[in-house]
Amino acid sequence: MPQSFSVIEAIQLILAPAVMISACGLLMLGINSKFSTVLSRIRMLNEEKRKLRIRAGGKKFSFDESQRMASIGLQLGRLLKRAAHVRNSLMCYIAAVALFVVTSLLIGVDFFMGQINLDTPVIILFLGGMISVFLGIVFAALDTKMAYDIVQFDVQADD
Repeated sequence: MPQSFSVIEAIQLILAPAVMISACGLLMLGINSKFSTVLSRIRMLNEEKRKLRIRAGGKKFSFDESQRMASIGLQLGRLLKRAAHVRNSLMCYIAAVALFVVTSLLIGVDFFMGQINLDTPVIILFLGGMISVFLGIVFAALDTKMAYDIVQFDVQADD
């Protein structure tokens, strides 16, 4: 960076990735809420499955109980896939935040040290962060589609 930059301009450059850190924080709040909800639903269905087995007490399930056990099994499989998508989305956002923090640090090092040109690593890290955000959005979209499919299955199973 040219030495003509003032300290204020350096701080502005360092804080530019901070906007993306804030954006990722908001995305993480939303996706973490989804993650908690999906995990709670998995635990609830597992508990229902345990109670059905205990109630049967080793005897054969009634037709309704068998149908419910099959439905729970299918839902659990789908919810586990959904949980993986939500987890992947969350991990992508966490990786993006880390990349943006390192980008800010390198901008500061580049500005204040000046002897080493860190423009290329800064650009690569920033773009890596943006790619991580994009991948997080893709996984969130896959989760949204799966959520609808699971609800649709649940409604049809009751008919």
